[in-house]
Amino acid sequence: MFDTYIIGEGTIRNVESDGAVTGFAFDTRITYYRGLGLSMVEPFEVVLDGVAIPVENLRFTLGDRTWTFAEMAQEFDARWELTETAVLTVLLPGGLTAGEHELQVTEVLRVSYLPFLSRTQTRRRVAIAA
Repeated sequence: MFDTYIIGEGTIRNVESDGAVTGFAFDTRITYYRGLGLSMVEPFEVVLDGVAIPVENLRFTLGDRTWTFAEMAQEFDARWELTETAVLTVLLPGGLTAGEHELQVTEVLRVSYLPFLSRTQTRRRVAIAA
C-alpha cells in the first residue's frame, strides 16, 4: 500500500548546478505509518534502466537540509514523518535523457521492534520530456 509513496507521481525532474545538469530527483514519502528518526533510514537502493546507482551518488533532502546517507546514520535529531515529503536526488552527470526510463527504488527502514529491515520497493516507468 505505501509503496506508491516511494516515487511521487509526476515528480521526476532533472536538476542543475552552475548551469549543468548534474542528476535527477523525485519526491518520496516514508513507507512506515509512524515516521522515524533519520538515523533509522537506511540507504535507498536505486536501479535505473537495470543499472544500480552507488549510494555515494544519492542525496536525501527533508525540509531545507540535505544529507548523504552516511551523514543520516549520525543524524539523531531530525525525524521523517508520514505526511512529510522528502526529495531523493541521484547524482548522474547529464541527468535523465529525454524519453522513458525504468526506475526501481527500494526504501529500507530500521524499525525498533522489528527483528529485520523493513524493505518496500516500487518500480515505475518514468518519462522526461524532450
